[in-house]
Amino acid sequence: MSSNDSERVRIDKWLWAARFFKTRSAAAQAVDGGKVKVGDERVKPARPLRLGDRLAIRIGAHEWLVTVRALSDRRGPASAARELYEEDEQSRSRRIAAVGRLRAGFEPEPAHGGRPEKKQRRELRRVRGY
Repeated sequence: MSSNDSERVRIDKWLWAARFFKTRSAAAQAVDGGKVKVGDERVKPARPLRLGDRLAIRIGAHEWLVTVRALSDRRGPASAARELYEEDEQSRSRRIAAVGRLRAGFEPEPAHGGRPEKKQRRELRRVRGY
């Protein structure tokens, strides 16, 4: 954690330090795009975070509802990043259930057999109008 724990930290820096995004610019784009909300309102990337702020973070199909527990503008190990926030139990259970549904519904693409044979290529040309 940074030496400025009692001070304010930009939301994009905090999201990067908490390892929600790989780069700070990706965090800033997510905040600009409305994917990150503080207390149900859209904010700008330069908005300072305070201890106790509640964030709604949407990344793809997953959504985290977290409370800021510590402030840091430095990216450290994942174990230190987990100490920066506390996730709601409802949020965690919904996210784990969503991951389970995605895994259960995953079906690999059927094998297409490789390159088309000569007869299949002729049919494709006929259908496409070459």
